[in-house]
Amino acid sequence: MQSTRPTSDPRNPLEVLVVGEAIMDIVVSAQGSVEHPGGSPTNVAYGLGRLGVETALLTSIGDDPRAAAIEQHLSGAGVTLLPGSRRPGRTATATATLADDGSAHYDFDIRWTLPGTAPATLPKILHTGSIATFLAPGAAAVKELLLQSHERCLVTYDPNIRPALLGSHAEARSIFEELVPLTDVVKLSDEDAQWLYPGVHLDDVPGHILGLGARLVAITAGSRGSVLATAQAHAVVPAVGSKVADTIGAGDSYMSALIHGLLHRGSEGLSASVLPSLGRTAAKAAAITVRRAGANPPTLAELHMDLPEQEALVP
Repeated sequence: MQSTRPTSDPRNPLEVLVVGEAIMDIVVSAQGSVEHPGGSPTNVAYGLGRLGVETALLTSIGDDPRAAAIEQHLSGAGVTLLPGSRRPGRTATATATLADDGSAHYDFDIRWTLPGTAPATLPKILHTGSIATFLAPGAAAVKELLLQSHERCLVTYDPNIRPALLGSHAEARSIFEELVPLTDVVKLSDEDAQWLYPGVHLDDVPGHILGLGARLVAITAGSRGSVLATAQAHAVVPAVGSKVADTIGAGDSYMSALIHGLLHRGSEGLSASVLPSLGRTAAKAAAITVRRAGANPPTLAELHMDLPEQEALVP
């Protein structure tokens, strides 16, 4: 990636730039096999588009029918695929085999690179995460972009740990902890936190990550809700109950809604009084997603609607 630093441009209408992998999710269940465009960063970009946020994705997809399907999927939510995101070859896949409880086990066929040119201008928020921040050679380009950008726009990060694609635990933790100081907001699942910090009580993880330089840490724990923490505040947010079709994309929907809230709250978004509201809205987005097959996040209209009473109760 070129070392020329992207610049802020008040005329740039882009609100959020998402950087990371786009893959085809192949979901295998007792009912058969079906394909959905996916990849955590792509799901976040799509979720933001569904929420009416001006969003672009910088990624690496092939020139095959799966790539065309991903591009069409993003376009349907108003998400722009940045130039250079297409390359010769096949598009990466992730095969999710569903258990009876809707949880998923993943197998990946992926290689990760990034275009050689950084975006010319910065958005209000830059989001990255998942495989893109760990897998060489593209991970180095992601880190370089964060080094160029982190002092000039809000940066959000979801490591979305996939152990099957990582090197040693020590190497993965080192990569994560080198990136955290280049970010403002870090969101992890409880499984991510426990994998990164085995033996550390979950309640102690936010403080450690804040100590590395993050300004806000969110940890999600499925039906047990989520925690949002800053150096000054700590909010425990109950989950929103929902009938579960599968859990694919739930964390990404939470992330999209959290970014949406931060975007529209501005500097107020990290204040103690706002954290519970941010968390409740993000939890609702996740609840809507899990009751639908695949990574199918809510629209802004759906997010503003009340859920049916029987589904709005904490399990």
